[in-house]
Amino acid sequence: MQNKGLVKLFAILFGLVSIYQLSFTFKANQIESNAEAVAISKIPDTEADYREKRSIDEASYLESISNDTVFNMGIAKYTYDEVKQKAMNLGLDLKGGINVILQISVKDILKGLANNTKNPIFNKALDDASELQKNSQNTYLEDFFIAFDKIKGNTKLASPDIFYTKELDGEIDGSMTDDQVKSIVTTKIDESITSAFEVLRKRIDEFGVTSPNIQRLGNSGRILVELPGVKDIERASTLLQSTAQLEFWHVYKSQIIYDFLDQANELLKQSEVISETSEAESQDEEEAESSAIDDLLGEATTDSTTVANDNPLTSLLFQSLNPSAIAAINIKDKEKIQEYLNMPRVRALLPAEQRYVKFAFGKAENKNSEVIDIYALEGNRENIPELSGAVVIDARNVYGPTGNPAVSMQMNAKGAKIWEEMTGRAFSQGGQIAIVLDNVVYSAPGVTTGPISGGSSEISGNFTLNEAIDLANVLRAGKLPARAEIIASEVVGPSLGQESIDSGTMSFMIALTLVLIWMIVYYGKAGGFADIAMVFNIVLIFGVLSGLGAVLTLPGIAGIVLTIGMSVDANVIIFERIREELAKGKGQKEAIQDGFSNALSSILDANITTGLTALILFVFGTGPIKGFATTLLIGILTSLFTAIFITRLLVDWYINKGGKLEFSTAATKNLFRNINIQFLRKRKVAYIISGIFILVSLGSLFTNSLDQGVDFVGGRTYQVRFTQDVSPTEIKNALSSAFGSADAKTFGTANQLKITTKYKVDETSAEVDEEIRSKLYTVLQPYLSGMTYEDFISDSETKTVGLMQSFKVSPTIADDIKQSSFWAILGSLIVVFLYILLRFKKWQFSFGAVAALIHDVLIVLGVFSLTYKFMPFSMEVDQAFIAAILTVIGYSLNDTVIVFDRVREYVNEHTTWDLGKIIDTSLSSTLSRTLNTSATTLVVLLAIFIFGGESIRGFMFALIVGIVVGTYSSLFIATPVMYDTINKLEEKKKKN
Repeated sequence: MQNKGLVKLFAILFGLVSIYQLSFTFKANQIESNAEAVAISKIPDTEADYREKRSIDEASYLESISNDTVFNMGIAKYTYDEVKQKAMNLGLDLKGGINVILQISVKDILKGLANNTKNPIFNKALDDASELQKNSQNTYLEDFFIAFDKIKGNTKLASPDIFYTKELDGEIDGSMTDDQVKSIVTTKIDESITSAFEVLRKRIDEFGVTSPNIQRLGNSGRILVELPGVKDIERASTLLQSTAQLEFWHVYKSQIIYDFLDQANELLKQSEVISETSEAESQDEEEAESSAIDDLLGEATTDSTTVANDNPLTSLLFQSLNPSAIAAINIKDKEKIQEYLNMPRVRALLPAEQRYVKFAFGKAENKNSEVIDIYALEGNRENIPELSGAVVIDARNVYGPTGNPAVSMQMNAKGAKIWEEMTGRAFSQGGQIAIVLDNVVYSAPGVTTGPISGGSSEISGNFTLNEAIDLANVLRAGKLPARAEIIASEVVGPSLGQESIDSGTMSFMIALTLVLIWMIVYYGKAGGFADIAMVFNIVLIFGVLSGLGAVLTLPGIAGIVLTIGMSVDANVIIFERIREELAKGKGQKEAIQDGFSNALSSILDANITTGLTALILFVFGTGPIKGFATTLLIGILTSLFTAIFITRLLVDWYINKGGKLEFSTAATKNLFRNINIQFLRKRKVAYIISGIFILVSLGSLFTNSLDQGVDFVGGRTYQVRFTQDVSPTEIKNALSSAFGSADAKTFGTANQLKITTKYKVDETSAEVDEEIRSKLYTVLQPYLSGMTYEDFISDSETKTVGLMQSFKVSPTIADDIKQSSFWAILGSLIVVFLYILLRFKKWQFSFGAVAALIHDVLIVLGVFSLTYKFMPFSMEVDQAFIAAILTVIGYSLNDTVIVFDRVREYVNEHTTWDLGKIIDTSLSSTLSRTLNTSATTLVVLLAIFIFGGESIRGFMFALIVGIVVGTYSSLFIATPVMYDTINKLEEKKKKN
């Protein structure tokens, strides 16, 4: 090996840099453990809200030392912030936290740009675009343009009641074509989404999350947010979804309102009342006219809402202790009261001068409160507040006059002037001003000291300290330009994250130990040198991950462990080639020189093809799957370096010192020697066996289908752990009665279930999420041994039962995930075909390799289809499964390419041999490497499968099946198919 000195220098520097990078992780963990221990010692479990107080104390301590030197490395000194920034980032599944995809409502932005027009064509195009989105890969804006073009007739986008508005004056005029308007609207939408991205980024920065990740996903209006380590999931969700639409309204409180409520109650007493909703307002003129005629004739009309109570409205209202509110209600009655008060026939009872009164609901006193207030606010025709949050230039959490947390705000000059006028009017009339955030009244204080000048104001509302901090943060960051709905989310509790770390570490150590022992058993001292290189490889992988700021996930650990198994392959190829050279009678040094040289081509080809599939996985994957691809890519590169250079350095050092290496032990010395199997003679039998398997697989796929996860069909999944074993069938029946349809499967142990439902699958609001969690708790309560709802959904680090993890995917994004998965697999097959064609110059090699890959994929799919109903672990087809399929493609290809390389070598060496003999000899000579590598990788996968945690068991099973099938196909499908296609082409040429 040339330039040994340079390789040694590089290896030493590479190793030192990796250790240097990892030292920051150890230091950060030490500091955070100390902070946690101090918080626990200061705040006992007996204190109220001790978890929240500990979290605040811990964060406060870490913030206090953020700029202090905590790590002294001689010439370099680092603050805690610098240490944390350089430490390895743990992913959601290892640290707990939340991973969401937010959809910024482009529909809302379009409505805003069109000034909330009532134009029926515009609004129908919006609704049609929403329907198209369910099965479309376009953005919402693209689908809106398609829908509008389909129904527009003579209507133009530049119409005065669409986009030719006061707000867009100067940018859009009535003479513009639709294409010109589309370009401007597209720019405006992009600006709004960029604004939303910046607002969210500022909020997250203020939230104080370590190692957050926020990124735009193309131009779809989707934003990915990953917050590993977040302990208060509900708080984080609220932070992300809060539009921060702050408004100030005068409170209206008069006998007229109470008279109106009595009159509304009388109207609702009719035995059958039209359930009029906001949709009624958009009915066409013909329907509205017909309804008016019915009213004049006094004809009874029927609908879906039957009111049985003698006092349907007033029976739901009771006196509030808040003098600003008109009444108090039970939270569970909120939707019904909203429906009643929004009925056009009910609102028509208001006097003309009060027709625009807004009814708004207050904030619950706390999480356990069942009561909220209802307010009447002075509205207007445009439904625009006199003062909005756009004037707020600063906000801070403070303690109010009562000593409770509050939020102090400062307005700009324009806002200060309007605020002074509003407070002056309220003071003179003895009224109140409601402070409304995202349609919730947080407080409605009276003005008792005269007009307030200077633009300062305060929001109070039974806040906890964290709520006050978060509200101040979102007000400082500014409002979102439109609603942000969570269309996909994964929530992992911190205790489950710790379990994943423990199981991942155990599987890692067991797999590593088994591989290290096997290499010594099989190759003797040479295996020991390979082991040293492998351990060094692991240090490099973790060092590179830390240095790049990559996120380590549970699939990422699986990727590292799989890399260990696959890194053995390079050493096995080298050692087998050296053994072949020794068998030819060459001297030790010459055999080692030729063995490394001859193995290089095979090693590079095998790793490049695997790397290409990993790269496709990285491009198409998200979240944990991207983490798997990242570690696999890094592992391939470091494995190549350690196998080719580090192992060579160690072997050469030992030989030059006078040592002797056999590259085998007494037990393995003659294994696979002088093998000459006639593989091609068996190919017809193999074709029949594979054909049967493929037919059975296809039959099962068409009849049984696959157990598709929510990734692909949409819905919500919850991982729930109980104190005792439970019956999934019994709980499934109970859930089905509550949700219409639901599924419950044992997940790992018998006291843990994975519950999936498509109840309200199209609704993604936080309110619906809370409703479903509440329903879930109600159904499961008999099995929870008296656990309260708060404990059931809590995010405690010591939690061992209750809701451990949740996952949500809307149908829209589920369709996108399914499409991207399809393209990932198809893309990998195309890339593989082209690479092999480039390397081996004949399309038959590419065809044989791709035929084997399709064979492997179909059989793995078939096994999952045939067995998912009775396997004792989850076999859902999701993104992780797609990652497994792509890994199988890479691994199977690895095997095939090694054989193809040997075929190419023998074609050049043995020009007188016919192709059949070359192929049989190539397969026989590489059999030792094929079986050795497959066995080693299977041992690794079995270790992860058994000890690596329930969440990746299905993923590992797919890999195990794939490795077995892939090894078989490289021997009996890929090469025989290549041989048959070449033979047929030769026969055709002879005939011609």
